[in-house]
Amino acid sequence: MHNNSRLLFETYAQSYFKDAERILEIGPSDFPSPYCKLATGGSGQWDTLDITDDERLTYRNVDPYTFPIEDESYDLVFSAQVFEHVPKIWAWMKELARITKKGGLVITLNPVSWPYHEHPQDCWRAYPDGMRAVSEEAGLEVVLSKCESIESKGIKKVVPGIGMEWQSKKRILISKLLAPLGFPMEAAFDTVTVARKS
Repeated sequence: MHNNSRLLFETYAQSYFKDAERILEIGPSDFPSPYCKLATGGSGQWDTLDITDDERLTYRNVDPYTFPIEDESYDLVFSAQVFEHVPKIWAWMKELARITKKGGLVITLNPVSWPYHEHPQDCWRAYPDGMRAVSEEAGLEVVLSKCESIESKGIKKVVPGIGMEWQSKKRILISKLLAPLGFPMEAAFDTVTVARKS
């Protein structure tokens, strides 16, 4: 989890977790994941799923388009920094919708400005319009979809790029010195989307 993703989660998504009894996180980066730790307000069950063979996962070695989960099993299905790695995103979103209960939510966080990064492949960058299209195709109604850089709040000119925490101290210092002269600073932009299954 990078800083801008965390800030978007805290600002727009975190409050949706408090009433969810069953949550599924797809592609967690750790156990418990950083997002699970942030969403501690809920006392619900937090399951995990991935295509890898990590024994700590609830569901492991999973086909990305056919999960071994019954229809309408989860109140909330969540993924962060996964969307961009799924080749057939339209099929994947339909599977997320299938396992979500009626009235439940699918929440995604995905990078927009990050450079190419294989894991095992890198396929997509999606803005809110793209997230609306793929969500609606899966039968989901978008409640909220925003693309922004919260980490760059207070900086006058920003260009999309890697997150500030991944830049060298020297680069940040030079950027801060040049910013008052009108030079832009590089910062991460990500899209957060909350979609409801009707």
